Amino acid sequence: MLVAGFPADAFGTNCYVVAAAPGEQCVVVDPGIGVLDRLDALLAEHRLHPAAVLLTHGHLDHTFSVAPVCGARGITAYVHPGDREMLADPAKGLSADLRALFGGRLPYTEPEDVAELTDGATLALAGLEITVDHAPGHTGGSVLFRLPAAGSSWDAEQLCLSGDVLFAGSIGRTDLPGGSMTRMVTSLRDKILPLADDTVVLPGHGPATTIGRERATNPYLVEVAGGGARPAAPARGL
Repeated sequence: MLVAGFPADAFGTNCYVVAAAPGEQCVVVDPGIGVLDRLDALLAEHRLHPAAVLLTHGHLDHTFSVAPVCGARGITAYVHPGDREMLADPAKGLSADLRALFGGRLPYTEPEDVAELTDGATLALAGLEITVDHAPGHTGGSVLFRLPAAGSSWDAEQLCLSGDVLFAGSIGRTDLPGGSMTRMVTSLRDKILPLADDTVVLPGHGPATTIGRERATNPYLVEVAGGGARPAAPARGL
């Protein structure tokens, strides 16, 4: 298995490619702002051919390059229906301040072919079997992508691409349109905490971590598990 990625210059959003092996088809996860040249270089380096784009949620910093990535190759973008409208109108997921920041300066195009994700579904793409977990809170349509880690560089049974649900030491913000701390707590309790401790987490921002490390040290997970008072509301992510 091959898993590689890099942070976008804008917002440090992690863009990943996942493939069964070099020289094979791959999936691209969360192609954000200004990533096209680096993504093309990464694909060329490993001789990869994108078969689909997977979106952990609909925020612009994770979706900005989805149309050119898909359009150049005639492939499908996958997103949860809870965030589907943000692919047509990214402003629906932004605060007033962020809408003012972006204004009309960033041209955006909706991908032509969009498929909707469902909770618990298994996607068979690029020789991979990827499980979808709906985990709302950061947005209404946030999801986790889980897949076996066999053959990867990690000594683990499972990988979890967590988007902006879970970061190393924190979680995604819940104060933007569609966000909800109540739903985030439910997602952390029902979708994150049941995962095995050795599960490798590849988040939407920041470094990789493991469920065991976050279970022991992440103040939000400690609180959800009953270990203390809830920290202040998070502000990481778009």
